[in-house]
Amino acid sequence: MTDKFIPYGRHFIDDSDMSAVEEVLRSDWLTTGEKVDEFEAVVADYVGALHAVAVSSGTAALHCAFVAAGIGVDDEVIMPAITFVADAAMVAFQEARPVLVDVNRGDLLIDVDAIEDKITPRTKAILVVDYAGQPCDYASLCQLSDRYGLCLIADACHSLGASYGGTSVGSLADLTIFSFHPVKHITTGEGGMVVTDKIEFAEKIRKFRNHGITVDHQQRAQTATWTYDVEEFGCNYRITDFQCALGISQLAKLPSWLIRRREIAHRYDLAFKESPYISPLFVNDHLEHAYHLYVVRLHLDDFQDDKAEVFKKLREAGIGVNVHYKPLHLMTAMQVKYGYKAGDFPVVEKAHDEILSLPIYPAMHDSDVQKVIDSCQRILSPENSL
Repeated sequence: MTDKFIPYGRHFIDDSDMSAVEEVLRSDWLTTGEKVDEFEAVVADYVGALHAVAVSSGTAALHCAFVAAGIGVDDEVIMPAITFVADAAMVAFQEARPVLVDVNRGDLLIDVDAIEDKITPRTKAILVVDYAGQPCDYASLCQLSDRYGLCLIADACHSLGASYGGTSVGSLADLTIFSFHPVKHITTGEGGMVVTDKIEFAEKIRKFRNHGITVDHQQRAQTATWTYDVEEFGCNYRITDFQCALGISQLAKLPSWLIRRREIAHRYDLAFKESPYISPLFVNDHLEHAYHLYVVRLHLDDFQDDKAEVFKKLREAGIGVNVHYKPLHLMTAMQVKYGYKAGDFPVVEKAHDEILSLPIYPAMHDSDVQKVIDSCQRILSPENSL
């Protein structure tokens, strides 16, 4: 292992972030206070949504969105076969069925043409994933969901700051999910958010994140009452005020961080465009990519090393490559519970055999980027071909 290891993603915290958190820690409200409302307002404004509800994680945000959409026993939610496991897990938690579809080979976004054949009378929603930070084909997806009366839910945990056709991610679907995990575009440590234009969704989520209680602590304090009700049970998915203070501070830096992510991606694009052994994913027109991940394909048919060996050599060189993700249908839980099996989604399986995520985060120095490029070009050199 080299002296400096470059991870695939990393948070960045500065003095202004720490000051914002410290201010809240010295205040009277550590949770359910004004900073939660403020964070929700600034994110809603940034993405162009009418309502935003902050919660304790991106996974909690997914759960809240499915509850808001009325996903329940024996309902079906269509989703891509390659995504983080939380997408399927939260559907399962609602005793519904995740219905998987294959993806486009070029960009690994959900294959819109494959969705319609999966729609049944039990279908309640379509969940799409802006894989790596590239927005899906929302024009076609909105037409399809409207035609069948389905709720369109966007897992935009990779795409905060991206846009499609000039419209920000966050105002393209009925419900949009963001994550604020440390490797995401901004962080609150752990945290997530659901944004929507529908007040009925927002109100349902606000209750659900607070055990289903009809009025929260702050509302009861303002009206000098102790009474409340629970009409439907919920969870404790509340986020703290000091997390939200960090999120507000981080969001102010997001525009410059997006510029840096795109600069790094452009350098990778140029470096690998002529390589016979490594190529970036296809980027569609009429959108702005947020580059949470920079994913490449390895072409190793006539190369001496397989993907596992390339992965090992890059890690030994100090390059923190990763793989996003293991296909859902290859996971034991999905096979046992829903009957999926190897061979069901050939595009996804082929991609999984080929893809690696290279380091990309705003605090990367130019020398770090060059080290990644040099290491890839050395390990994937024509000299090492068969």
